[in-house]
Amino acid sequence: MWTRASGREVPVGERFDWFTETVSTDLLPVEIKTDRASDFHADIGAVDLGALTVSTLEFSPVWSRRTPAHIRRGDPEQYQLTLLQNNAMKACQLGRDSGLIVDGFIVTNTSVPLECETDRDGGPVRAIVLQIPRSELPLGAGRADRLVARRLPRTGLGAVMADFLTSLRDNGADCRSEERLALGRVALDLATAYLAEQLGALEGTSPEIRARALLERVKVFIERNLGDLDLTPQAVADHHHISLRGLYALFGDEGVAAFIRTRRLERCRADLARPELRAMPIQAIAVRWGLSNATVFGRAFRQAYGLTPGEYRRLVLGSGFARAVERSCTLRRPLPLECA
Repeated sequence: MWTRASGREVPVGERFDWFTETVSTDLLPVEIKTDRASDFHADIGAVDLGALTVSTLEFSPVWSRRTPAHIRRGDPEQYQLTLLQNNAMKACQLGRDSGLIVDGFIVTNTSVPLECETDRDGGPVRAIVLQIPRSELPLGAGRADRLVARRLPRTGLGAVMADFLTSLRDNGADCRSEERLALGRVALDLATAYLAEQLGALEGTSPEIRARALLERVKVFIERNLGDLDLTPQAVADHHHISLRGLYALFGDEGVAAFIRTRRLERCRADLARPELRAMPIQAIAVRWGLSNATVFGRAFRQAYGLTPGEYRRLVLGSGFARAVERSCTLRRPLPLECA
């Protein structure tokens, strides 16, 4: 489960000290300074994924320093892959200066001195941090250090990684412990493939990691094109330059056609539960998500959920649990499994 802490629960004048102490205790020892202490804002969250941890942070502009003394006080021996959003931040480590980064990734090594600074004139920094023990990252000794304090792109596998972390942040609280362990394995595979790609060494990773990375990339492509009536397994295979047989092998027992159909039905079900779409015709919702045949849609929906689309809409919108239904149906799918 997620553990969360908010500066809103602390008196305004004590929030910065609370943030500094929480980061140094729960993440790693570090010196933090700010010129916003009088109106500091911060929220912190974390979820345990087995060997890996994901932390979320939102905080007012700061600058920080982690010295050899801090490292001696506490070192989790991790690489930290951070997705930065909203405000810009830069990192200086191993003689490199990343420059200001916003809406991109940066890697840091907890065992090496580090200085970070955000844009002091900007708004709050939002960050999702994947904490990877060095012993778990199968890239070879020190190879990931070549990526430290460099801007890493949010394209290709980076887009898949960003979507995965964002979806985990938004929906991970609903996952059971065994599902979080599975998500931890997915996170490690994706991070390994992404970092290997940046090193120009993706071919050197295991076939399982490459297959997992390709599968997640395919799922993101499908998710972004569900409304396209021409989205077929062949179109998906052609876009990713693989054979249709290879695509079906990638999905295994789940089946790519079944995955597309299920995701379209889930999107329709979510829209049917939205009060603001009450006036939209049911068939318009179906077409919106690539299901143009009303008879086929109605039959598939009833088979999946036990009600016709109209019965479902009347039940949900009249019973007061539409928000819960919508939330449960809109888990963005780089996640490979449903979270109950």
